[in-house]
Amino acid sequence: MTFEKRQSSATEATKACCADVYASDWARLLLGDSLHPGGLALTERLGVLLGLGSESHVLDLAAGRGASALHLTRVFGCHVVGVDYSARNVALAQQTAHSAGLSDQVRFIEGDAERLTAFASDAFDAVVCECAYCTFPDKPAAMREIARVLRPGGRFGLSDLTRAGPVPSELEGLLAWIACIADALTVDRYVADCEAVGLRVERVEPHDQALAELVRQVRGRLIGADILTKLDVLALPGVDLEDAKMLARHAAEAVQAGTLGYSLIIATKGRYE
Repeated sequence: MTFEKRQSSATEATKACCADVYASDWARLLLGDSLHPGGLALTERLGVLLGLGSESHVLDLAAGRGASALHLTRVFGCHVVGVDYSARNVALAQQTAHSAGLSDQVRFIEGDAERLTAFASDAFDAVVCECAYCTFPDKPAAMREIARVLRPGGRFGLSDLTRAGPVPSELEGLLAWIACIADALTVDRYVADCEAVGLRVERVEPHDQALAELVRQVRGRLIGADILTKLDVLALPGVDLEDAKMLARHAAEAVQAGTLGYSLIIATKGRYE
């Protein structure tokens, strides 16, 4: 096998591993339905900043089980397509949309953020990506696709972990990658990635407290999960609770030190001359 093929295989394995974890009941137990800091309140804030309305057509990248896409539709009346790498997530999200009577406005498909081949150029008024961009192995490819599918004048809403300086070595493994920590970028790097594909950054909002609160909740839930597993009330096959608790502790320390934060970024695609 060539180096390029081995690298491609490793990249796809990482994507599949991330998708499997976020599709699991374990992730939902720790992170809740929205799977990101600030929950649906920050999703709604993104919708306001993007200027969404009933005529808006929105792409939700790494949509998970559809909580954000469905919330945006309920609040703003917009039409949303959610894309996720996990077939299980897509099936669950589609079932939820059907049960909520929103199938006419929200749909979900399986896909890769780095290759949005299902969509034509200039297809969407807005693209949303919450706490997922930093897990994409090929970030420039994903950003090029985001810019491509946005119509001229359309807006990109990004929320993600940020870092200031090097991430501690304890936060660099696969578990940290899946938890959106290991490859968190600086705010300047997120801005540069947007600008590299012609997106003009208009607003950056820090929401570090939302991350601090989520980490606090996760640490509490990990303690609860540990107690329940020891009492044989809860079974978590394949989960190393000690590693997870250690990661959460180091993450809390990094947030407190200001090394890790969380921000919303709004960027606009220029209009064609």
